[in-house]
Amino acid sequence: MAFNQDFLLGFISGTVVGAVGYRLYEQNSGQLQRLLQPAQGFRQQAATQQPSLEELVAQKERLEDLIAEMKLG
Repeated sequence: MAFNQDFLLGFISGTVVGAVGYRLYEQNSGQLQRLLQPAQGFRQQAATQQPSLEELVAQKERLEDLIAEMKLG
């Protein structure tokens, strides 16, 4: 009988906490979207920008230097 009471108590408390959390999420969804917009804009900008040839060559050289250091170390 104790298992049933513990399970029922846990189920009810989990349901209540989930409902309260969902309600708080819905009430504050505007604030959450405003917080996420700068990050989403940065991702979109980064995805649409193509790196220049000079940037790619510099990255390649840095990677080659790191690989050489890893092989020696």
